[in-house]
Formats: sequence, structure tokens, C-alpha cells
Amino acid sequence: MRASILCIAACAVLMGCVPVVSQRGYLQDLDNEAGIDPTSDTKTTIQQRLGYPSTEATFTTDAWYYISSVEKQIAFFHPTVESRAILAIYFDKNGKVTDIKHFTLQDGHIFALESRETPTRGRELTFLQQLFNATPGVPIGAPNQNPGQSGPPGGGGGGGGGYP
Repeated sequence: MRASILCIAACAVLMGCVPVVSQRGYLQDLDNEAGIDPTSDTKTTIQQRLGYPSTEATFTTDAWYYISSVEKQIAFFHPTVESRAILAIYFDKNGKVTDIKHFTLQDGHIFALESRETPTRGRELTFLQQLFNATPGVPIGAPNQNPGQSGPPGGGGGGGGGYP
């Protein structure tokens, strides 16, 4: 009985370490990509064949990028990019295809993918932190009654408002 419980627990721990592999973005279709003809295809025919691009050129609409990536994540660690394929299709001012290029991770940074997150102001408190910081009898949002602190937080002067 004990051995079976130990075996089940060991299997559960090992299952948590199995990597999760996920495909993100454009699903490559090499047959469709090979059929693109730079002499006759336009933005309309490319969109019908491949769908909407993952992104377009920033300041002009002369390039479409179809981005495909495979990521692997183990347990709670950040995911790592295993492979990335970028299909770049360039157009002239009339919307006709002028060039097609394929890029991978080995080609380096063709364009910068922004991975930063926008910071939020303040600090997020957990439920327990909020519970332990609560003072009985003081309503939430009431001004701080700490005698060691004078003035508003951050050292601002206040500037009117009828406060002494």
C-alpha cells in the first residue's frame, strides 16, 4: 500500500517536469509559400493564400511578416524559443510582390520583438498582506494616523485644499 502511494507521488512529481511545447503564430505551409509568384501576386492574392500577416512594416506597408515560433516551457520556468521562422514578403508601391525572404533564429534580429511589460504603479498586495495590514476600527482609505509621519506621502507640499 505504501509503495503504491509513493509510486503515484513520484509519477505526479515527474509529470510536473515534462516540457510543454507550443506552436505560436503563423503555421508554415511550405507548399503555399513555394507557389508565390513575384511577377503576378499582389497583397490581395497573398492574403487569400496565407491569411493576415503577423505584423507589417512599421512606417510603411511595403513588407508583411509571417512569424512562426515553437516555444518550450518546463514547469514554472520562463518559456524558451526553440525555433522561429519568419517569412518576409516585400511589395512595391502598387502592391505587387517584389521579393520573398525566409529568416530563422540563426539570422539574428531582423526586427526587434518587444518582450517588455508595461510596469504598473504601486504595489499589489496579496489577500494575506491586506488582511494583516488592516487596522481594526480604521476605515479603508482613511488618512494615515502615524504620528512619526508629517505631511503627505512622498514629501509633497500639498498645495492648498484647506489642510494645515
